[in-house]
Amino acid sequence: MSTSRRVVAAGYGGPENLRVQEVPLPEPGPGQVHVSVRAAGVNAYDAKVYAGPSDPAKLPIRLGYEASGVVTAVGTDTGHATGDEVIAFRVSGGYADDLVVHESALTPKPPSLGWAEAAGLMLTGAAAWHAVVATRVGDGDTVLVHGAAGGVGLMAVQLARLRGARVIATASPRNHGLLRELGVEPVAYGEGLLDRVRSPAPDGVDAALDLVGTDEAMDVSLAVVADRDRIASIANFERAPREGVRLLGNGPGAEPGTDIRDAARADLARLAGDGSLRVVVGATYPLDDAASAHRQIRTGHTTGKLILLP
Repeated sequence: MSTSRRVVAAGYGGPENLRVQEVPLPEPGPGQVHVSVRAAGVNAYDAKVYAGPSDPAKLPIRLGYEASGVVTAVGTDTGHATGDEVIAFRVSGGYADDLVVHESALTPKPPSLGWAEAAGLMLTGAAAWHAVVATRVGDGDTVLVHGAAGGVGLMAVQLARLRGARVIATASPRNHGLLRELGVEPVAYGEGLLDRVRSPAPDGVDAALDLVGTDEAMDVSLAVVADRDRIASIANFERAPREGVRLLGNGPGAEPGTDIRDAARADLARLAGDGSLRVVVGATYPLDDAASAHRQIRTGHTTGKLILLP
């Protein structure tokens, strides 16, 4: 039996607990394929799954929910063939040299899309898709996006623009140039944010997406959006339910939007493939240096996606 390297959390706490293991690689079974990984996406949730004390019996924890690569072997009853270039999402243990996954997790990789971009597309893209659908963003709307330079934020502002919306977005000034390239009107977060949002939108905004979970983001959203059903948060699990704001994602009390997110995969690949949707890769790291990627993403100040390269 062949082997593969994978990154796991061997303990709870910080990135110092990450280890690279050599493990047996099983043959693909019915409906499964073997994917040789070319790139794996790093997401904030990856660092959260081992951050706090939990059940030691769950260790080691396999990390990574998305990857891109090439099909190198197939089991029975599959529609894939060796040589197919694919995006794998949602998977378990995407931080690896090789994966054996069910083919239902695979989306064809557009030929024009690089490996790193393909690996960083689906998780944040699906979350952003869910947010714009849940808040009914459409043509002629003015939308406020908090945390626009992060992985989900950069997807959300582009998807809102593709739906015909005007987008005002909060980000650090160092990222304002990038946002302007995407057709977005950036404003700096921090003291005075409400006035900076009201200046370009004196009549208020139609919808708001809170992708950071701060009280500032919630307070400003409530002040400028009349319909609270058109405010969504993926991060403020304490205040969103109390304020009557939609809470999206996998946390307690949130709307998972599983069907919406799954259905978005083909559209996300198409839009990224034809250049309508840009995947911004902030940095790449060797698979062996996953700990550095996790240290960076834990700062909360990452622009775009971080990618591991086996």
